[in-house]
Amino acid sequence: MCLGGGALVLSVAVLTGCEGQLGADPAPSRSAGADGSGADGSGADEAAEGGYGAGPLGNADGTKPGLAPLTSEADKLAARKLIDTVRTAGRGPRTGYDRDKFGYAWMDTADGVPLARNGCDTRNDLLARDGRKVRYRSGSDCVVVSMTLHDPYTGKDIEWRKKSATTVQIDHVMPLSYDWQMGAARWNEAKREQIANDPLNLVPVDGPANNAKRDSGPASWLPPSKKIRCSYAVRFAQVSLKYELPVTVPDKKAMLAQCGG
Repeated sequence: MCLGGGALVLSVAVLTGCEGQLGADPAPSRSAGADGSGADGSGADEAAEGGYGAGPLGNADGTKPGLAPLTSEADKLAARKLIDTVRTAGRGPRTGYDRDKFGYAWMDTADGVPLARNGCDTRNDLLARDGRKVRYRSGSDCVVVSMTLHDPYTGKDIEWRKKSATTVQIDHVMPLSYDWQMGAARWNEAKREQIANDPLNLVPVDGPANNAKRDSGPASWLPPSKKIRCSYAVRFAQVSLKYELPVTVPDKKAMLAQCGG
C-alpha cells in the first residue's frame, strides 16, 4: 500500500508532490510512459493490445512502464523459480512503525535508487512512467496534471486529473509496514528511504483497490484482476530479494500459487 497506514493518512499523503505554480494552464501533451510498445517479451501481446507495459521478468529495476501479465508457461516457470528463492520468516510486531521513518513522502533525494535526484518527486516520476497521454503543468516538466492510466490491478483505464488526485494512488507493492515487520525496523533511515522510493516497489493503481490492500501480504490480498496476479507475485518477490527481506510462509505459498505452483 502507498503508506502502510490508514486510508485517511493515505489520502493526505498521496497529494504530496512537487507542485509548481498553482492555477496555471496545463502544458501541451507530451508522451511519457506505457504506449503499448517496447515490452520485454513477457506479456508482449497484452502490452501491445492493452497498454500494460513491461513484464516484471524483464524489468528488474522497475524503470520500464507498467506491469504486464505473464501468460506463457515458460514465463510462469521462471516466475516460480524466482519466487522459490525468497526466504520466509514470521511477521514481527508493528511496534514503532511510522511512515515518517521511511522519509517524507515521495522525496527526490533517496540515494541508491533509479530516478532519484532528477528534480522531480517520486510520485510524479511514477505517474509519468506509467501514464499515457501525459500532460504537465505549464512551465513544468515534472508536475503531471492529467494522464490515462491502464491500471494493472483492476484492468480498467482511468482518465486521471490532478484535481481528483486520489483516484490514482502509488502502491508500495511490498507495503512499508510489512517491510518494517519483516526486518526494516532494524535498518538505518537511508535504506528505508530507498525502499519507499524505489520504482521497483511502486506502481500507480486504482485508488480504491490500493485502499483495500492496506498493508496486506499476498496471502491476504491480491489484485482484483486475476490475469495480473502472477506478475504481482513476481514483483513482490523482486523487492523481497533486492532488499533481503523475507516474506511469511503463507505469503510465499500464495505467490507461488499465482504462477501455477
